[in-house]
Amino acid sequence: MTAAALLPTAVMLPMAGAALTLILGKRPKAQRIVSVSVLILQLVVEISMLLAVDANGTLVVQVGGWSAPFGITLVADRLATLMLVVSTTVTLAVLIYAISADHADGEETDTPVTIFHPAFLILATGVSNAFLAGDLFNLFVSFEILLTASYVLITSGGTMERLRDGAPYVVVSLLSSIIFLSGIALVYTATGTVNLADLAGKMAALPVGIVLVLQAMLLVAFGVKAAIWPMQQWLPDSYPTAPAPVTAVFAGLLTKVGVYAIIRVQTLLFPGGNFDDLLMIIAAITMVIGILGALAQAGIKRMLSFTLVSHIGYMLFGVAAHNEIGLAASIFYVMHHILVQTALFLAAGLIERVAGTTQLSRLSGLAAASPLLAVLFFVPAMNLAGVPPFSGFLGKVGLFEAGVENGSAVAYVVVGAGALTSLLTLYTILRVWGRAFWRPDPEVLEGGAPGERIRPGQDKKWFAATQARRTALRTAAARLPLGMLVATTFVVAVTLVLTVVGGPIYGVAERAAENLGDRNGYITAVFGADASSGTGGLQVTEGAGP
Repeated sequence: MTAAALLPTAVMLPMAGAALTLILGKRPKAQRIVSVSVLILQLVVEISMLLAVDANGTLVVQVGGWSAPFGITLVADRLATLMLVVSTTVTLAVLIYAISADHADGEETDTPVTIFHPAFLILATGVSNAFLAGDLFNLFVSFEILLTASYVLITSGGTMERLRDGAPYVVVSLLSSIIFLSGIALVYTATGTVNLADLAGKMAALPVGIVLVLQAMLLVAFGVKAAIWPMQQWLPDSYPTAPAPVTAVFAGLLTKVGVYAIIRVQTLLFPGGNFDDLLMIIAAITMVIGILGALAQAGIKRMLSFTLVSHIGYMLFGVAAHNEIGLAASIFYVMHHILVQTALFLAAGLIERVAGTTQLSRLSGLAAASPLLAVLFFVPAMNLAGVPPFSGFLGKVGLFEAGVENGSAVAYVVVGAGALTSLLTLYTILRVWGRAFWRPDPEVLEGGAPGERIRPGQDKKWFAATQARRTALRTAAARLPLGMLVATTFVVAVTLVLTVVGGPIYGVAERAAENLGDRNGYITAVFGADASSGTGGLQVTEGAGP
Protein backbone atom coordinates (compact mmCIF):
# COMPACT_ATOMS: atom_id res chain seq x y z
CA MET A 1 0.00 0.00 0.00
CA THR A 2 1.37 3.43 -0.94
CA ALA A 3 1.13 6.35 1.47
CA ALA A 4 -1.43 8.04 -0.82
CA ALA A 5 -3.80 5.11 -0.35
CA LEU A 6 -4.16 6.18 3.27
CA LEU A 7 -6.24 9.23 2.25
CA PRO A 8 -9.40 7.41 1.09
CA THR A 9 -8.86 4.89 3.88
CA ALA A 10 -9.21 7.67 6.47
CA VAL A 11 -12.64 8.51 5.02
CA MET A 12 -13.87 5.02 4.19
CA LEU A 13 -13.08 3.48 7.60
CA PRO A 14 -15.65 5.50 9.62
CA MET A 15 -18.13 5.32 6.72
CA ALA A 16 -17.91 1.52 6.60
CA GLY A 17 -18.07 1.46 10.40
CA ALA A 18 -21.28 3.49 10.33
CA ALA A 19 -22.88 1.05 7.90
CA LEU A 20 -21.80 -1.93 10.00
CA THR A 21 -23.08 -0.43 13.27
CA LEU A 22 -26.39 0.31 11.56
CA ILE A 23 -26.67 -3.34 10.55
CA LEU A 24 -25.79 -4.34 14.13
CA GLY A 25 -28.54 -2.11 15.51
CA LYS A 26 -29.94 -4.81 17.80
CA ARG A 27 -26.53 -5.75 19.19
CA PRO A 28 -25.24 -2.75 21.17
CA LYS A 29 -22.16 -4.57 22.47
CA ALA A 30 -21.06 -5.37 18.92
CA GLN A 31 -21.76 -1.76 17.91
CA ARG A 32 -19.46 -0.50 20.64
CA ILE A 33 -16.64 -2.86 19.64
CA VAL A 34 -16.93 -1.86 15.98
CA SER A 35 -17.05 1.88 16.72
CA VAL A 36 -13.98 1.87 18.99
CA SER A 37 -12.02 -0.43 16.66
CA VAL A 38 -12.78 1.74 13.63
CA LEU A 39 -11.66 4.96 15.32
CA ILE A 40 -8.46 3.33 16.66
CA LEU A 41 -7.62 2.13 13.12
CA GLN A 42 -8.48 5.55 11.71
CA LEU A 43 -6.16 7.24 14.21
CA VAL A 44 -3.30 4.87 13.28
CA VAL A 45 -3.89 5.63 9.58
CA GLU A 46 -3.91 9.39 10.20
CA ILE A 47 -0.75 9.35 12.33
CA SER A 48 0.94 7.42 9.49
CA MET A 49 -0.29 10.07 7.04
CA LEU A 50 1.05 12.89 9.24
CA LEU A 51 4.49 11.27 9.46
CA ALA A 52 4.55 10.61 5.71
CA VAL A 53 3.46 14.15 4.82
CA ASP A 54 5.89 15.79 7.25
CA ALA A 55 8.75 13.74 5.82
CA ASN A 56 7.93 13.63 2.10
CA GLY A 57 5.45 16.40 1.34
CA THR A 58 1.80 16.67 0.33
CA LEU A 59 -0.12 13.51 -0.62
CA VAL A 60 -2.78 13.62 -3.35
CA VAL A 61 -5.32 11.07 -4.58
CA GLN A 62 -7.53 11.51 -7.64
CA VAL A 63 -10.58 9.43 -6.69
CA GLY A 64 -11.73 7.01 -9.38
CA GLY A 65 -8.78 7.84 -11.63
CA TRP A 66 -10.43 11.06 -12.85
CA SER A 67 -7.67 13.64 -13.02
CA ALA A 68 -8.04 17.13 -11.55
CA PRO A 69 -9.89 19.41 -12.03
CA PHE A 70 -12.61 17.04 -13.34
CA GLY A 71 -12.65 14.42 -10.60
CA ILE A 72 -12.73 14.37 -6.83
CA THR A 73 -9.35 15.26 -5.40
CA LEU A 74 -8.22 14.40 -1.88
CA VAL A 75 -5.25 16.39 -0.60
CA ALA A 76 -3.32 15.78 2.63
CA ASP A 77 -0.82 18.46 3.59
CA ARG A 78 0.54 19.19 7.05
CA LEU A 79 -2.46 21.34 8.05
CA ALA A 80 -4.98 18.68 6.99
CA THR A 81 -3.16 15.78 8.66
CA LEU A 82 -2.63 17.70 11.91
CA MET A 83 -6.35 18.42 12.06
CA LEU A 84 -7.16 14.78 11.28
CA VAL A 85 -4.99 13.39 14.06
CA VAL A 86 -6.27 15.82 16.70
CA SER A 87 -9.92 15.44 15.69
CA THR A 88 -9.85 11.63 15.70
CA THR A 89 -8.04 11.63 19.06
CA VAL A 90 -10.85 13.59 20.72
CA THR A 91 -13.54 11.68 18.79
CA LEU A 92 -12.18 8.38 20.12
CA ALA A 93 -12.00 9.71 23.69
CA VAL A 94 -15.55 11.07 23.52
CA LEU A 95 -16.82 7.76 22.12
CA ILE A 96 -15.31 5.85 25.06
CA TYR A 97 -16.85 8.42 27.43
CA ALA A 98 -20.27 7.98 25.81
CA ILE A 99 -20.06 4.19 25.84
CA SER A 100 -19.14 4.20 29.51
CA ALA A 101 -22.03 6.54 30.33
CA ASP A 102 -24.50 4.41 28.38
CA HIS A 103 -23.23 1.23 30.02
CA ALA A 104 -23.61 2.79 33.48
CA ASP A 105 -27.07 4.19 32.77
CA GLY A 106 -28.46 1.03 31.20
CA GLU A 107 -32.12 1.53 30.40
CA GLU A 108 -32.09 5.03 31.86
CA THR A 109 -30.00 6.53 29.07
CA ASP A 110 -31.71 9.19 26.99
CA THR A 111 -29.48 8.61 23.95
CA PRO A 112 -30.65 5.66 21.80
CA VAL A 113 -27.53 3.51 21.31
CA THR A 114 -28.85 2.08 18.03
CA ILE A 115 -28.83 5.54 16.46
CA PHE A 116 -25.87 7.01 18.33
CA HIS A 117 -23.08 4.85 16.92
CA PRO A 118 -23.93 5.16 13.18
CA ALA A 119 -24.52 8.91 13.58
CA PHE A 120 -21.28 9.36 15.50
CA LEU A 121 -19.22 7.54 12.85
CA ILE A 122 -20.94 9.45 10.04
CA LEU A 123 -19.94 12.63 11.87
CA ALA A 124 -16.34 11.38 11.93
CA THR A 125 -16.61 10.63 8.19
CA GLY A 126 -17.73 14.17 7.42
CA VAL A 127 -14.98 15.74 9.52
CA SER A 128 -12.26 13.62 7.87
CA ASN A 129 -13.56 14.30 4.38
CA ALA A 130 -13.71 18.04 5.07
CA PHE A 131 -10.04 18.16 6.04
CA LEU A 132 -9.02 16.19 2.93
CA ALA A 133 -11.33 17.85 0.40
CA GLY A 134 -9.46 19.29 -2.59
CA ASP A 135 -12.46 21.06 -4.11
CA LEU A 136 -15.25 23.28 -2.86
CA PHE A 137 -18.10 20.93 -3.74
CA ASN A 138 -16.54 18.02 -1.88
CA LEU A 139 -16.05 20.38 1.06
CA PHE A 140 -19.76 21.27 0.84
CA VAL A 141 -20.68 17.57 0.79
CA SER A 142 -18.47 17.02 3.83
CA PHE A 143 -20.27 19.78 5.72
CA GLU A 144 -23.63 18.26 4.84
CA ILE A 145 -22.53 14.81 5.98
CA LEU A 146 -21.33 16.02 9.36
CA LEU A 147 -24.25 18.40 9.81
CA THR A 148 -26.81 15.68 9.03
CA ALA A 149 -25.21 13.47 11.65
CA SER A 150 -25.07 16.37 14.08
CA TYR A 151 -28.82 17.04 13.65
CA VAL A 152 -29.48 13.50 14.82
CA LEU A 153 -27.04 13.70 17.72
CA ILE A 154 -28.07 17.11 19.03
CA THR A 155 -31.74 16.12 19.21
CA SER A 156 -31.13 12.53 20.34
CA GLY A 157 -33.53 11.50 23.05
CA GLY A 158 -36.28 13.55 21.47
CA THR A 159 -37.10 15.62 24.56
CA MET A 160 -39.02 18.82 23.96
CA GLU A 161 -36.16 20.90 25.39
CA ARG A 162 -33.62 19.39 22.98
CA LEU A 163 -35.90 19.72 20.00
CA ARG A 164 -36.59 23.36 20.86
CA ASP A 165 -32.96 24.31 21.56
CA GLY A 166 -31.65 22.27 18.62
CA ALA A 167 -33.96 24.06 16.19
CA PRO A 168 -31.79 27.22 15.88
CA TYR A 169 -28.77 25.03 15.16
CA VAL A 170 -30.60 23.21 12.38
CA VAL A 171 -32.01 26.41 10.85
CA VAL A 172 -28.72 28.33 10.98
CA SER A 173 -26.78 25.37 9.59
CA LEU A 174 -29.20 25.07 6.67
CA LEU A 175 -28.94 28.82 6.03
CA SER A 176 -25.13 28.68 5.95
CA SER A 177 -25.32 25.68 3.62
CA ILE A 178 -27.50 27.67 1.23
CA ILE A 179 -25.02 30.55 1.28
CA PHE A 180 -22.12 28.16 0.74
CA LEU A 181 -23.86 26.40 -2.14
CA SER A 182 -24.72 29.76 -3.74
CA GLY A 183 -21.09 30.78 -3.39
CA ILE A 184 -19.95 27.57 -5.08
CA ALA A 185 -22.38 28.21 -7.95
CA LEU A 186 -21.00 31.72 -8.43
CA VAL A 187 -17.41 30.46 -8.25
CA TYR A 188 -18.14 27.88 -10.93
CA THR A 189 -19.94 30.42 -13.11
CA ALA A 190 -16.99 32.79 -12.89
CA THR A 191 -14.16 30.30 -13.31
CA GLY A 192 -15.57 27.03 -14.67
CA THR A 193 -14.07 25.00 -11.84
CA VAL A 194 -14.45 24.26 -8.14
CA ASN A 195 -11.11 22.49 -7.71
CA LEU A 196 -9.08 24.45 -5.14
CA ALA A 197 -5.76 24.09 -6.94
CA ASP A 198 -7.34 25.13 -10.24
CA LEU A 199 -9.09 28.07 -8.56
CA ALA A 200 -5.82 29.24 -7.03
CA GLY A 201 -4.61 29.98 -10.53
CA LYS A 202 -7.84 31.30 -12.04
CA MET A 203 -8.97 33.66 -9.27
CA ALA A 204 -6.21 36.13 -10.11
CA ALA A 205 -7.64 36.56 -13.62
CA LEU A 206 -11.08 37.67 -12.34
CA PRO A 207 -12.08 41.33 -11.87
CA VAL A 208 -11.44 42.56 -8.34
CA GLY A 209 -15.14 43.17 -7.64
CA ILE A 210 -16.10 39.59 -8.47
CA VAL A 211 -13.27 38.23 -6.33
CA LEU A 212 -14.49 40.32 -3.39
CA VAL A 213 -18.06 39.04 -3.77
CA LEU A 214 -16.92 35.40 -3.94
CA GLN A 215 -14.58 35.86 -0.98
CA ALA A 216 -17.31 37.54 1.09
CA MET A 217 -19.84 34.76 0.40
CA LEU A 218 -17.42 32.02 1.40
CA LEU A 219 -16.36 33.91 4.52
CA VAL A 220 -19.99 34.35 5.60
CA ALA A 221 -20.77 30.67 5.01
CA PHE A 222 -17.71 29.50 6.96
CA GLY A 223 -18.15 32.25 9.56
CA VAL A 224 -21.59 30.90 10.48
CA LYS A 225 -20.18 27.40 10.90
CA ALA A 226 -17.28 28.74 12.99
CA ALA A 227 -19.66 30.86 15.15
CA ILE A 228 -17.85 34.13 14.50
CA TRP A 229 -19.51 37.41 15.56
CA PRO A 230 -22.18 38.45 14.50
CA MET A 231 -23.15 34.91 13.47
CA GLN A 232 -22.57 33.22 16.84
CA GLN A 233 -25.96 33.53 18.55
CA TRP A 234 -27.06 30.00 17.70
CA LEU A 235 -24.23 28.23 19.52
CA PRO A 236 -24.78 29.02 23.25
CA ASP A 237 -28.47 28.13 22.94
CA SER A 238 -27.94 24.86 21.07
CA TYR A 239 -24.96 23.07 22.63
CA PRO A 240 -25.71 23.02 26.40
CA THR A 241 -28.90 20.94 26.17
CA ALA A 242 -27.36 18.10 24.14
CA PRO A 243 -25.99 15.00 25.93
CA ALA A 244 -22.56 15.63 27.48
CA PRO A 245 -20.52 13.55 24.95
CA VAL A 246 -22.33 15.19 22.03
CA THR A 247 -21.70 18.66 23.41
CA ALA A 248 -18.04 17.80 23.97
CA VAL A 249 -17.40 16.59 20.42
CA PHE A 250 -19.40 19.46 18.91
CA ALA A 251 -17.53 22.06 20.97
CA GLY A 252 -14.19 20.54 20.13
CA LEU A 253 -14.65 19.90 16.43
CA LEU A 254 -17.52 21.45 14.51
CA THR A 255 -16.58 25.10 14.81
CA LYS A 256 -12.96 24.20 14.03
CA VAL A 257 -13.98 22.72 10.68
CA GLY A 258 -15.32 26.18 9.83
CA VAL A 259 -12.05 27.77 10.99
CA TYR A 260 -10.11 25.24 8.90
CA ALA A 261 -12.15 26.16 5.83
CA ILE A 262 -11.43 29.86 6.41
CA ILE A 263 -7.69 29.19 6.69
CA ARG A 264 -7.72 27.07 3.54
CA VAL A 265 -9.60 29.43 1.23
CA GLN A 266 -8.02 32.62 2.59
CA THR A 267 -4.48 31.36 2.01
CA LEU A 268 -5.03 29.42 -1.21
CA LEU A 269 -7.72 31.35 -3.08
CA PHE A 270 -7.60 34.89 -1.65
CA PRO A 271 -4.01 35.62 -0.59
CA GLY A 272 -4.29 39.35 -1.26
CA GLY A 273 -5.57 40.24 2.21
CA ASN A 274 -8.68 42.09 0.98
CA PHE A 275 -10.66 41.70 4.20
CA ASP A 276 -7.81 41.43 6.70
CA ASP A 277 -8.59 44.62 8.63
CA LEU A 278 -12.29 43.73 8.77
CA LEU A 279 -11.47 40.19 9.92
CA MET A 280 -9.21 41.56 12.65
CA ILE A 281 -12.00 43.81 13.92
CA ILE A 282 -14.43 40.88 13.84
CA ALA A 283 -11.86 38.75 15.68
CA ALA A 284 -11.56 41.34 18.44
CA ILE A 285 -15.34 41.72 18.81
CA THR A 286 -15.76 37.92 18.83
CA MET A 287 -13.22 37.63 21.65
CA VAL A 288 -14.77 40.36 23.80
CA ILE A 289 -18.46 39.62 23.14
CA GLY A 290 -17.89 35.93 23.81
CA ILE A 291 -16.10 36.37 27.10
CA LEU A 292 -18.56 39.01 28.34
CA GLY A 293 -21.33 36.54 27.58
CA ALA A 294 -19.44 33.88 29.55
CA LEU A 295 -19.14 36.20 32.53
CA ALA A 296 -22.90 36.67 32.63
CA GLN A 297 -23.76 32.96 32.73
CA ALA A 298 -25.03 31.12 35.77
CA GLY A 299 -24.39 27.63 34.36
CA ILE A 300 -21.07 25.97 33.51
CA LYS A 301 -22.18 24.56 30.14
CA ARG A 302 -23.42 27.89 28.83
CA MET A 303 -20.34 29.60 30.22
CA LEU A 304 -18.12 27.15 28.32
CA SER A 305 -20.18 27.68 25.16
CA PHE A 306 -19.53 31.42 25.33
CA THR A 307 -15.80 30.90 25.93
CA LEU A 308 -15.83 28.68 22.85
CA VAL A 309 -17.16 31.59 20.82
CA SER A 310 -14.66 33.96 22.40
CA HIS A 311 -11.62 31.88 21.57
CA ILE A 312 -12.62 31.41 17.94
CA GLY A 313 -11.63 35.09 17.75
CA TYR A 314 -7.99 34.20 18.49
CA MET A 315 -7.90 31.72 15.59
CA LEU A 316 -9.43 34.23 13.20
CA PHE A 317 -6.91 36.85 14.29
CA GLY A 318 -4.03 34.52 13.34
CA VAL A 319 -5.41 34.27 9.80
CA ALA A 320 -6.16 37.99 9.49
CA ALA A 321 -2.68 39.02 10.70
CA HIS A 322 -1.55 37.95 7.21
CA ASN A 323 1.87 36.61 8.05
CA GLU A 324 3.43 33.21 8.56
CA ILE A 325 3.81 33.69 12.32
CA GLY A 326 0.07 34.27 12.61
CA LEU A 327 -0.83 31.22 10.54
CA ALA A 328 1.47 28.95 12.57
CA ALA A 329 0.07 30.32 15.83
CA SER A 330 -3.50 29.94 14.58
CA ILE A 331 -2.91 26.31 13.56
CA PHE A 332 -1.34 25.54 16.95
CA TYR A 333 -4.18 27.34 18.74
CA VAL A 334 -6.82 25.35 16.85
CA MET A 335 -5.19 22.07 17.94
CA HIS A 336 -4.86 23.30 21.53
CA HIS A 337 -8.45 24.53 21.67
CA ILE A 338 -9.98 21.34 20.25
CA LEU A 339 -8.38 19.37 23.07
CA VAL A 340 -8.95 21.86 25.89
CA GLN A 341 -12.56 22.67 25.07
CA THR A 342 -13.41 18.97 24.72
CA ALA A 343 -11.77 18.22 28.08
CA LEU A 344 -13.75 20.98 29.79
CA PHE A 345 -17.09 19.79 28.42
CA LEU A 346 -16.28 16.22 29.42
CA ALA A 347 -15.46 17.47 32.92
CA ALA A 348 -18.72 19.44 32.95
CA GLY A 349 -20.52 16.18 32.13
CA LEU A 350 -18.86 14.56 35.15
CA ILE A 351 -19.88 17.52 37.35
CA GLU A 352 -23.48 17.15 36.20
CA ARG A 353 -23.35 13.46 36.95
CA VAL A 354 -22.07 14.02 40.48
CA ALA A 355 -24.15 17.06 41.46
CA GLY A 356 -27.15 16.64 39.18
CA THR A 357 -26.72 20.15 37.80
CA THR A 358 -24.16 22.57 36.37
CA GLN A 359 -25.89 25.68 37.76
CA LEU A 360 -23.35 27.53 39.90
CA SER A 361 -25.91 28.56 42.53
CA ARG A 362 -26.48 24.90 43.35
CA LEU A 363 -22.88 23.70 43.18
CA SER A 364 -20.37 23.56 46.01
CA GLY A 365 -17.88 21.29 47.70
CA LEU A 366 -16.93 19.28 44.63
CA ALA A 367 -13.21 19.34 45.47
CA ALA A 368 -13.89 17.55 48.75
CA ALA A 369 -16.23 15.07 47.08
CA SER A 370 -13.84 14.25 44.21
CA PRO A 371 -10.27 15.64 44.14
CA LEU A 372 -9.71 13.91 40.77
CA LEU A 373 -12.65 15.75 39.24
CA ALA A 374 -11.22 19.00 40.59
CA VAL A 375 -7.93 18.32 38.81
CA LEU A 376 -9.67 17.28 35.57
CA PHE A 377 -11.45 20.63 35.48
CA PHE A 378 -8.61 22.80 36.78
CA VAL A 379 -5.89 21.76 34.30
CA PRO A 380 -7.77 22.47 31.03
CA ALA A 381 -9.35 25.55 32.62
CA MET A 382 -5.96 27.10 33.30
CA ASN A 383 -4.90 26.01 29.83
CA LEU A 384 -7.90 27.76 28.30
CA ALA A 385 -7.04 30.94 30.18
CA GLY A 386 -3.52 30.82 28.76
CA VAL A 387 -1.71 30.60 32.09
CA PRO A 388 2.03 29.85 31.62
CA PRO A 389 3.44 27.36 30.79
CA PHE A 390 0.37 25.70 29.25
CA SER A 391 -0.10 25.36 25.48
CA GLY A 392 -2.72 28.12 25.51
CA PHE A 393 0.00 30.51 26.63
CA LEU A 394 2.30 29.38 23.79
CA GLY A 395 -0.45 29.88 21.21
CA LYS A 396 -1.40 33.32 22.48
CA VAL A 397 2.22 34.50 22.56
CA GLY A 398 2.55 33.42 18.93
CA LEU A 399 -0.65 35.29 18.00
CA PHE A 400 0.47 38.45 19.79
CA GLU A 401 3.85 38.26 18.00
CA ALA A 402 1.96 38.02 14.72
CA GLY A 403 0.01 41.15 15.63
CA VAL A 404 3.19 43.04 16.46
CA GLU A 405 4.78 41.91 13.19
CA ASN A 406 1.70 43.07 11.30
CA GLY A 407 2.33 46.47 12.86
CA SER A 408 -0.99 48.12 11.97
CA ALA A 409 -3.03 50.07 14.51
CA VAL A 410 -5.88 47.57 14.14
CA ALA A 411 -3.53 44.68 14.90
CA TYR A 412 -2.35 46.37 18.10
CA VAL A 413 -5.96 46.92 19.14
CA VAL A 414 -6.69 43.22 18.60
CA VAL A 415 -3.61 42.27 20.63
CA GLY A 416 -4.99 44.43 23.44
CA ALA A 417 -8.41 42.80 23.10
CA GLY A 418 -6.74 39.37 23.18
CA ALA A 419 -4.86 40.22 26.38
CA LEU A 420 -8.05 41.57 28.00
CA THR A 421 -9.96 38.45 26.93
CA SER A 422 -7.30 36.24 28.51
CA LEU A 423 -7.63 38.06 31.82
CA LEU A 424 -11.43 37.86 31.72
CA THR A 425 -11.24 34.16 30.82
CA LEU A 426 -9.03 33.58 33.86
CA TYR A 427 -11.49 35.49 36.06
CA THR A 428 -14.45 33.54 34.66
CA ILE A 429 -12.75 30.21 35.18
CA LEU A 430 -11.62 31.08 38.71
CA ARG A 431 -15.18 32.15 39.55
CA VAL A 432 -16.45 28.73 38.52
CA TRP A 433 -13.57 27.00 40.25
CA GLY A 434 -14.18 28.83 43.52
CA ARG A 435 -17.95 28.39 43.59
CA ALA A 436 -18.29 24.83 42.33
CA PHE A 437 -15.28 23.21 43.92
CA TRP A 438 -14.31 25.16 47.04
CA ARG A 439 -17.41 26.91 48.37
CA PRO A 440 -18.61 24.89 51.40
CA ASP A 441 -22.35 25.21 50.71
CA PRO A 442 -24.47 26.23 47.72
CA GLU A 443 -26.67 29.31 47.64
CA VAL A 444 -29.82 27.29 47.06
CA LEU A 445 -30.69 23.74 47.97
CA GLU A 446 -33.55 21.54 46.93
CA GLY A 447 -34.97 19.73 49.90
CA GLY A 448 -37.73 19.44 52.39
CA ALA A 449 -41.09 19.27 50.71
CA PRO A 450 -41.08 18.55 46.96
CA GLY A 451 -39.91 21.64 45.09
CA GLU A 452 -39.11 23.53 48.28
CA ARG A 453 -35.98 25.67 48.24
CA ILE A 454 -34.04 25.93 51.46
CA ARG A 455 -31.88 29.00 51.90
CA PRO A 456 -29.03 29.62 54.38
CA GLY A 457 -30.23 30.64 57.79
CA GLN A 458 -33.09 28.19 57.98
CA ASP A 459 -31.17 26.52 60.78
CA LYS A 460 -31.93 22.83 61.19
CA LYS A 461 -33.44 22.36 57.77
CA TRP A 462 -30.41 23.92 56.12
CA PHE A 463 -27.95 21.93 58.22
CA ALA A 464 -29.69 18.63 57.55
CA ALA A 465 -29.99 19.34 53.85
CA THR A 466 -26.31 20.29 53.44
CA GLN A 467 -25.13 17.22 55.33
CA ALA A 468 -27.31 15.02 53.16
CA ARG A 469 -26.05 16.77 50.04
CA ARG A 470 -22.39 16.32 50.97
CA THR A 471 -22.95 12.61 51.55
CA ALA A 472 -24.77 12.33 48.23
CA LEU A 473 -21.93 14.12 46.42
CA ARG A 474 -19.29 11.78 47.84
CA THR A 475 -21.41 8.75 46.94
CA ALA A 476 -22.05 9.97 43.39
CA ALA A 477 -18.36 10.82 42.91
CA ALA A 478 -17.33 7.35 44.06
CA ARG A 479 -19.73 5.84 41.52
CA LEU A 480 -18.47 7.78 38.49
CA PRO A 481 -18.03 5.27 35.66
CA LEU A 482 -14.38 4.36 35.17
CA GLY A 483 -14.56 4.76 31.39
CA MET A 484 -15.79 8.35 31.70
CA LEU A 485 -12.95 9.18 34.08
CA VAL A 486 -10.36 7.44 31.87
CA ALA A 487 -11.57 9.23 28.72
CA THR A 488 -11.53 12.66 30.40
CA THR A 489 -8.14 11.97 31.98
CA PHE A 490 -6.80 10.91 28.58
CA VAL A 491 -7.84 14.16 26.89
CA VAL A 492 -6.47 16.22 29.79
CA ALA A 493 -3.21 14.26 29.55
CA VAL A 494 -2.99 14.99 25.81
CA THR A 495 -3.36 18.70 26.55
CA LEU A 496 -0.38 18.36 28.90
CA VAL A 497 1.57 16.51 26.19
CA LEU A 498 0.84 19.44 23.89
CA THR A 499 2.44 21.63 26.54
CA VAL A 500 5.45 19.41 27.34
CA VAL A 501 6.37 18.84 23.68
CA GLY A 502 4.98 22.18 22.58
CA GLY A 503 8.22 23.09 20.79
CA PRO A 504 8.28 20.18 18.30
CA ILE A 505 4.52 20.38 17.72
CA TYR A 506 4.74 24.12 17.22
CA GLY A 507 7.50 23.36 14.70
CA VAL A 508 5.10 21.16 12.71
CA ALA A 509 2.55 24.00 12.83
CA GLU A 510 5.20 26.39 11.49
CA ARG A 511 5.98 24.01 8.62
CA ALA A 512 2.24 23.72 7.94
CA ALA A 513 2.09 27.52 7.73
CA GLU A 514 5.01 27.45 5.26
CA ASN A 515 2.98 24.99 3.15
CA LEU A 516 0.04 27.36 3.12
CA GLY A 517 2.25 30.19 1.91
CA ASP A 518 3.56 28.02 -0.94
CA ARG A 519 0.53 27.97 -3.25
CA ASN A 520 2.58 26.64 -6.16
CA GLY A 521 3.58 23.68 -4.02
CA TYR A 522 -0.11 22.82 -3.46
CA ILE A 523 -0.91 23.23 -7.16
CA THR A 524 2.08 21.17 -8.24
CA ALA A 525 1.08 18.40 -5.86
CA VAL A 526 -2.41 18.27 -7.40
CA PHE A 527 -1.60 18.77 -11.09
CA GLY A 528 2.01 17.66 -11.37
CA ALA A 529 5.20 19.56 -12.14
CA ASP A 530 3.84 21.29 -15.28
CA ALA A 531 1.21 23.19 -13.28
CA SER A 532 3.55 25.82 -11.83
CA SER A 533 4.75 26.75 -15.32
CA GLY A 534 1.26 27.77 -16.32
CA THR A 535 -0.11 24.75 -18.19
CA GLY A 536 -3.64 23.63 -17.57
CA GLY A 537 -4.87 27.19 -17.37
CA LEU A 538 -3.04 27.92 -14.11
CA GLN A 539 -1.52 31.32 -13.61
CA VAL A 540 -0.26 31.74 -10.07
CA THR A 541 1.17 35.04 -8.94
CA GLU A 542 4.36 34.44 -6.98
CA GLY A 543 4.76 36.28 -3.71
CA ALA A 544 1.06 36.90 -3.28
CA GLY A 545 0.78 34.47 -0.41
CA PRO A 546 1.34 35.31 3.23
